[in-house]
Amino acid sequence: MLGRYASRIAARPRTLVAQCDSFCNLACTYCYLPNKAKRTPMPIGVAEAIARSAAELTTAGSPLDLVWHAGEPTAAGLPRFADLVAPFELLRGTGRLRHYMQTNATLITPGWCEFFADRDFRIGVSIDGPAAMNRQRIGLGGKPAFPLIMKGIDRLRAHEIGFSVIAVVTTDSIDHPEALLDFFSSLGCTSVGFNIEEQEGVNSVRPTPTFEQAVEFWRRTIAWTRRNRDLTVREVDRLGGYLRSLRAGDGWRSVLIDPIPTVSAAGDVVLLSPELADTRAAHYDDFRAGNVLEQSIASMLADAGRLRYVEEFLTGLDRCEATCEFFGFCRGAQAGNRYFETGRFDTTETSYCRVSRQALVVALSDTVREEQAS
Repeated sequence: MLGRYASRIAARPRTLVAQCDSFCNLACTYCYLPNKAKRTPMPIGVAEAIARSAAELTTAGSPLDLVWHAGEPTAAGLPRFADLVAPFELLRGTGRLRHYMQTNATLITPGWCEFFADRDFRIGVSIDGPAAMNRQRIGLGGKPAFPLIMKGIDRLRAHEIGFSVIAVVTTDSIDHPEALLDFFSSLGCTSVGFNIEEQEGVNSVRPTPTFEQAVEFWRRTIAWTRRNRDLTVREVDRLGGYLRSLRAGDGWRSVLIDPIPTVSAAGDVVLLSPELADTRAAHYDDFRAGNVLEQSIASMLADAGRLRYVEEFLTGLDRCEATCEFFGFCRGAQAGNRYFETGRFDTTETSYCRVSRQALVVALSDTVREEQAS
């Protein structure tokens, strides 16, 4: 079992996710988080334990990416968040760790910008497009969040802090990729990643885009990127990297899945998918690999192949490789999607596979075929 785990999943993570508080100051209609309205502040002792584990997982020249995520990290408040970050300063200062934050930007102040600059934070902003396409992001009182998000972005730009964007593509926006891309290009962000809406977590009833809509979205997105070189689209860039590796003769066969340890505010650790944090499933012991207050993340990873949901996930990967023509590119990842769609991990194709991986490859294939025909 451990041998099978090692053949699929990296022994050391590239990314570590920390949830400083599950609370979020927005109430986005498609949010998958179950506890976003509840305050669960991370104790300083948990941050110190994470830092000790991080020290075991990284070396100079191979930094660990620590992503502050959850509900909304800045809702913790700057003084409190600064205390949580302090235990990582030695690792950061010696080039062994890099801070990232995924934020809705609504609470960003000049003070936050100075903090980000001083500690070399990489910032990702969650925004779905111009105001008309950002209507699903609303405040707790129901008001549109767009004006506050833009104010936060303006502050990042005023302090010359670069940022990337993650956008949820809904049934309202999937037919308008050019409008989305033009908007993100105008923001001056370094890159954009598109998460096509899917049913997961507590978001289980909203309509989601179809495969055919996704193919057309990616086809037009690919065409846009060929005309505009100033904005990187994460998914198109990833597909390009895969094709370049194919030309080099090895594909992605040597690329292992990042276990992505995700640490909750209480110190509990889940693997493979941050979306599993705070999800309750007695059948899988709530996906807990352990708690950083009791053992190191390295020791959890050493035994990860014995976890029931990880074992099932490995079986699912074996089935994907045996049956799916897209496996070379997809690699069969996204454990959370398997669980939220089917209640298991040993299944194969998911909606995420279809709209975010398969549709992208089909769109590129259609583009090439049309160009050759002309």
